[in-house]
Amino acid sequence: MSSSDIFIGETIGTAILILLGGGVCAAVTLKASKARNAGWLAITFGWGFAVLTAVYTSAPLSGAHLNPAVTLALALKKNGIEWGDVPVYWGGQLLGAMIGAALVWVAYYGQFHAHLTDKDIVGDSAAKGAKAKSVEARETGAGPVLGIFSTGPEIRNVVQNIATEVIGTIVLVLAVLTQGMNGDGKGLGTLGALITALVVVSIGLSLGGPTGYAINPARDLGPRIVHALLPLPNKGGSDWSYAWVPVAGPLIGAAIAAGIYNVAFA
Repeated sequence: MSSSDIFIGETIGTAILILLGGGVCAAVTLKASKARNAGWLAITFGWGFAVLTAVYTSAPLSGAHLNPAVTLALALKKNGIEWGDVPVYWGGQLLGAMIGAALVWVAYYGQFHAHLTDKDIVGDSAAKGAKAKSVEARETGAGPVLGIFSTGPEIRNVVQNIATEVIGTIVLVLAVLTQGMNGDGKGLGTLGALITALVVVSIGLSLGGPTGYAINPARDLGPRIVHALLPLPNKGGSDWSYAWVPVAGPLIGAAIAAGIYNVAFA
């Protein structure tokens, strides 16, 4: 694979991943959406199908890593990808994640506006009291629609939050390395797309509750940047104090998983 194929494939694949994954979060969250309050099952299966679609689309070009943690693990894996290709993968993944998040905003433009101008959601700037401060109180933390773009913990405990992301990513990466690889072991194969999608659903159902299961640094960081840049009314903060956790946790988990694979399977 050439560098251009890798970059284009990862950009397109990750954009599709975030468009469909972030799209199901928007569908479940936003007022005036037909899927509002559809629940956690809809989100977990939506993300699983997003992975399936993105992998099948981008695999012929780049091997469909779609995740800096997967790329890191494949670089650490014995006879894995070249380290010189890692920045190319990561660059495409981050750009694709940002494009996908922006497309979610376009697809749900009216719903975002309706949701973020609803007094029940953001409070009334003309009123007095705690309700009037509902948006301002979020300015240093997570705004009311940040969960559509990025993850956040239900209980903010750095050690637990990191551990949750590490554990979930170990499961994902071990599944990719042991079952999902194509013939040369440097990307996801045809059957691997289905396996990986089902693993993502499983992780979401079993381990997603505490932090929202980023298990992918680009999936969280790219959309968080877009949330910070978009002209969303009353959007609140982008919770940058937490942003390092869904980046560091998956990368640590990927390194551990690659070590386990090299010792036990390679």
